Amino acid sequence: MSVRPTPTAAQRARETATVHYPLTRPYRLSLDVVARRSGLHPDLVRRFVALSLVDAARDASGELWFAATAPSAIARVQRLRTGLCLNYAAIGLVLDLLDRIESLETELRRVNAAHPRADAPIGQRRSGPPWT
Repeated sequence: MSVRPTPTAAQRARETATVHYPLTRPYRLSLDVVARRSGLHPDLVRRFVALSLVDAARDASGELWFAATAPSAIARVQRLRTGLCLNYAAIGLVLDLLDRIESLETELRRVNAAHPRADAPIGQRRSGPPWT
């Protein structure tokens, strides 16, 4: 029977250290690609970024880079603009309110799933996570 020596602090640190190596770079879209996919002029996309209607990041050279979801966010802005005839400042407010409503509904679903009402009809009582 062999006795295993106790590891030193340095050996334990090497064993428990977690190293994360990114396998790929994050997927980003350039300004030209976002403008082409959304069918808008790049200057209008820049204006959306300036008004905080669309999120973008700048690199060291000052170029704008967008997440892969940027064309759908721009489409949402355009739908609000054409459907409700809102100006871009009002669209910013509407987007903030819609995001807030979504977070409140998510929180309400979480609370209702954790604590079902006792007076709710049998079919509406939930003991587990919602399925929809």
